[in-house]
Amino acid sequence: MFPTGLPSPNPPPPTQEARPAASDVNTDSSSITNSKKRKINRSEREDIDSISSSPKTHNSSSSSTSQQIQKKLRFEDSVDFIGLDVKMAEESSSASCSSNKTKTVFLAGVVGHHANGLTKTAGSTTFSSSKPGAAKKLVIKNFKEKPKLPENYTHETWQKLKEAVEAIQNSTSIKYNLEELYQVPENLVPASFPFRTVLGHVHSAPTGRKQTAVENLCSHKISARLYKQLRVVCEDHIKAQIDQFREYPFLTLFLKKIDNCWQDHCRQMIMIRSIFLFLDRTYVLQNSMLPSIWDMGLELFRFYIISDMKVQSKTIYGILLLIERERSGETIDRSLLRSLLSMLSDLQIYQDSFEQRFLEETNRLYAAEGQRLMQEREVPDYLHHVNKRLEEEADRVITYLDQKYKGLAFQKPMSLNHLLDENRIQDLCLLYQLFSRVRGGVLVLLQHWIEYIKAFGSTIVINPEKDKTMVQELLDFKDKVDHIIDICFIKNEKFVNAMKEAFETFINKRPNKPAELIAKHVDSKLRAGNKEATDEELEKMLDKIMIIFRFIYGKDVFEAFYKKDLAKRLLVGKSASVDAEKSMLSKLKHECGAAFTSKLEGMFKDMELSKDIMVQFKQCQNIPGNIELTVNILTMGYWPTYIPMEVHLPAEMVRLQEIFKTFYLGKHSGRKLQWQSTLGHCVLKAEFKEGKKELQVSLFQTLVLLMFNEGEEFTLEEIKLATGIEDGELRRTLQSLACGKARVIHKVPKSKDVEDGDKFSCNDDFKHKLFRIKINQIQMKETVEEQASTTERVYQDRQYQIDAAIVRIMKMRKTLSHNLLVSEVYNQLKFPVKPADLKKRIESLIDRDYMERDKENPNQYNYVA
Repeated sequence: MFPTGLPSPNPPPPTQEARPAASDVNTDSSSITNSKKRKINRSEREDIDSISSSPKTHNSSSSSTSQQIQKKLRFEDSVDFIGLDVKMAEESSSASCSSNKTKTVFLAGVVGHHANGLTKTAGSTTFSSSKPGAAKKLVIKNFKEKPKLPENYTHETWQKLKEAVEAIQNSTSIKYNLEELYQVPENLVPASFPFRTVLGHVHSAPTGRKQTAVENLCSHKISARLYKQLRVVCEDHIKAQIDQFREYPFLTLFLKKIDNCWQDHCRQMIMIRSIFLFLDRTYVLQNSMLPSIWDMGLELFRFYIISDMKVQSKTIYGILLLIERERSGETIDRSLLRSLLSMLSDLQIYQDSFEQRFLEETNRLYAAEGQRLMQEREVPDYLHHVNKRLEEEADRVITYLDQKYKGLAFQKPMSLNHLLDENRIQDLCLLYQLFSRVRGGVLVLLQHWIEYIKAFGSTIVINPEKDKTMVQELLDFKDKVDHIIDICFIKNEKFVNAMKEAFETFINKRPNKPAELIAKHVDSKLRAGNKEATDEELEKMLDKIMIIFRFIYGKDVFEAFYKKDLAKRLLVGKSASVDAEKSMLSKLKHECGAAFTSKLEGMFKDMELSKDIMVQFKQCQNIPGNIELTVNILTMGYWPTYIPMEVHLPAEMVRLQEIFKTFYLGKHSGRKLQWQSTLGHCVLKAEFKEGKKELQVSLFQTLVLLMFNEGEEFTLEEIKLATGIEDGELRRTLQSLACGKARVIHKVPKSKDVEDGDKFSCNDDFKHKLFRIKINQIQMKETVEEQASTTERVYQDRQYQIDAAIVRIMKMRKTLSHNLLVSEVYNQLKFPVKPADLKKRIESLIDRDYMERDKENPNQYNYVA
């Protein structure tokens, strides 16, 4: 029995106000005495005020006045109970309480001091000396006067840089030495600059370092002008290159000239960028609208060279002509082709300018060649030629194209995966006919068929994101495969058997999960709310599901989840059709045998016997009052395990329970009834201002609503104490009554969740268009723990099957080695077993004296009679 009331959760401790704390930190320098005299630096005193902030507590009080209302709910109508026929009754109770903790957060504010225009952060920077306990203060002084550029320095420096750029572009020597080009005079970097500040942080800079010319110009805010001047110089050079390409009428010479120009351009831009590296990494990087120096060079080359229609068309035509010559058997310069296609890829015009024309030319060539060869050659020679062409094109793709475009360059005209993905029935028929005429051709096609089914099916099963749609996708895939076998492969038995083996392989790559999801899919189709299909369509769908069911190994996992869902449908009356339920049961019995469905059949027998018992009960007993009682007697071995919960029932319900208990035990002596309150449901009659209504609710909802016949307003703690319902279940019950669509009670304060201290009252103004309203209980979603417990029960049942299989084998063989025993067990079991688990069961049987190890050979077992 549960206790009459659970202790209310501990109230949260009162929030304590945090006092503002202020601390003064005084840092004094200490003198260090050594054998040699040292100067003592005067330390600076810094005061740091630490300001703490604490959250404020607000106390709000609310007073509500309510008039006395007439009691609206009357316990008048039928009550349903679920009884469980067991040998012994188990009792369990659990209570949980939560406590709220208040955290105080302190925020410290730091006040900085200003000295000589230099802002210092609060706190001091110290360096540890070589001796322990000694500390040296770092004194930060302000910058000296900022150095200024000499007159005409900007113009002279740019002229040097410009001459260097032009020398690179013209492939001539630079008249300035590298030291003079890359560095500036020392007077622009004062030696008295040992430190500099960046964003308030102190950084040390090595003395004697010389800045580059570009770096010095950028530091004096000449970056924008420097970038524009560099772009103009590069633009002028590239503009002058376009005229030279009009002088080469021969394609080979033209393509080599284009390639040389591209290679020179890339080399030049790399050298130019190295000179202007500081500009590229500072000014250009900070301006997202500006392209980098390298991208600027690509943009200029694309705009002035390749975008010229004559140059571009001549280049593309030359590349396609070289490829066509190679396909005809001629030898070409492959390195030239590779370089040109890489240029198109880098300039980002490969797809727009080349790829489409390349694919069109490829299709045109092989379509014409295919038509010609089919007339001239026999089928075996034709297929060999096709295979040779495929290998040549694959090599061509690898050699010519950039990595990211290899998949787009050449599509195999006879790729089985491509035809199956697009469901091209006519092409598949032609392909099967061609392969059927070649010796060994069907076996090759069969191997690709198996690999495709395994690969495609694995993407459905293994991906957890597809769990919601896994079963439906498997059914659709199975229909597609069956259609292809019937139409394209002429119902070839080899393809049918290969398909079954492939399905069995990939569907069991993820143990247990497919079986669980198939059971849930069947539940969704057999529920009363499913209006998607007629009886005939539902029967066809169950047949398809049974085909998928045959492929799974963990059929006991399916049974566990199917039994749990079937129990909900039978007890709550949610089954769409009794005929459909029995049809599914007969299919399972035909597939797995009578032992597999014995418990499921027992559940249906319990429901039929319960109806007969209730007829006898109503004929023999005079039930007091106007309450109609219905009880379902469940045999414990057939039904899933339910945790009993003791609640405080009204006196009328308790009296009815005792009357039925006396009646039932009088007919069946030696049995014991255990009432399952979690499965009960009732129909209540209620009177509102709008009129009378009937509420179809669970037993827990009934107990809560009946309380409002005795009072007007109750708190969460009072309802818990009066009903004895477990805290979590009570919160879900109140949430369904006060926060759902049909709100028959009010909750103060209004919120989606039920919290401690909430108050509840009857809603006299409740309105609904229906006379009988079903208020659904908010169900907890199946947690990972519940799924794990169901799976664990399956594993426990499997242990007994493993033990029985081992004993059967040893009883027949008497003596057997370990490897042979394991092999025999695997052949008999219908579910996967890990070798480690199998070894544990063997050890368990040895401990229980069912078998023993051979004294001379430890790897051999003997049966113990």
